[in-house]
Amino acid sequence: MLVGIISDSHDNLPALEAAVKLLNREGVEHVLHAGDMVAPFAASKLAKLEAKLTCVYGNNDGERALLAKRLTEMGASIADFAELELANRKIAVYHGTVAAITSALVASGRYDLVVTGHTHKIEVSRSNACVAVNPGELCGYLTGKRTLCILDLKSLKAEVIEV
Repeated sequence: MLVGIISDSHDNLPALEAAVKLLNREGVEHVLHAGDMVAPFAASKLAKLEAKLTCVYGNNDGERALLAKRLTEMGASIADFAELELANRKIAVYHGTVAAITSALVASGRYDLVVTGHTHKIEVSRSNACVAVNPGELCGYLTGKRTLCILDLKSLKAEVIEV
């Protein structure tokens, strides 16, 4: 099963549109957005995803109630923290605002995959049986690179792709 991982889209509508096209083309079955979508109008760009969508709030998501309403109308979910199981893999999704929490999630031994964002820096690491993924920033505002990740849940192999 392929999972798409995005974070820090920060209202960049063309980047969101490009990401949706790429994720649909690659046959991704579930997309995880690790926060900082920012405004509710940005959520509408994710409506064309052919995959299920799970989101968490980031520190720049302002209109949380309306963002939640828009995502719920699309059949997606959003919370401060998401815990789910896909293809027999336990997954945690957290924006990553507090580095100690991210480290604790990875070290807990409870998850096969921990997804974060926040730093806008690409990171794919393995600690024991856990893979930690930060796909970088979809918006491209800080690094000049619009990136996302596609992860194969069977092998836990992550590929970072520039959009």
